[in-house]
Amino acid sequence: VQLQASGGGLVQAGGSLRLSCAASGRTSNTDFMGWFRQAPGKEREFVASIIWSGGRTYYTNSVKGRFTISRDIAKNTVYLQMNSLKPEDTAVYYCAHRLYSDSQYRHWGQGTLVTVSS
Repeated sequence: VQLQASGGGLVQAGGSLRLSCAASGRTSNTDFMGWFRQAPGKEREFVASIIWSGGRTYYTNSVKGRFTISRDIAKNTVYLQMNSLKPEDTAVYYCAHRLYSDSQYRHWGQGTLVTVSS
């Protein structure tokens, strides 16, 4: 599975951005697609995930109510709509893929930088 993330940029606090992650290769309806982020000097952290088939979603507490993960099966693309952005959301965002049976994400996109100015 190959992943291509895009959509990052510079935005003011309170603004919005939408990240996209296009997937190619073998995927299954039971696969998980996730978004992670890594801020300068910090470890990478989980942001959100979605199951291809049923669309069940999961979020870290700090983004609940502000971020929405979704997928377009026809386009094999996962999105992360980010609203009410805060300076602490500044990070490189990565999309990732894992099998339903696997506890770890094995495939990663190249990352896209999101900078939120105060």
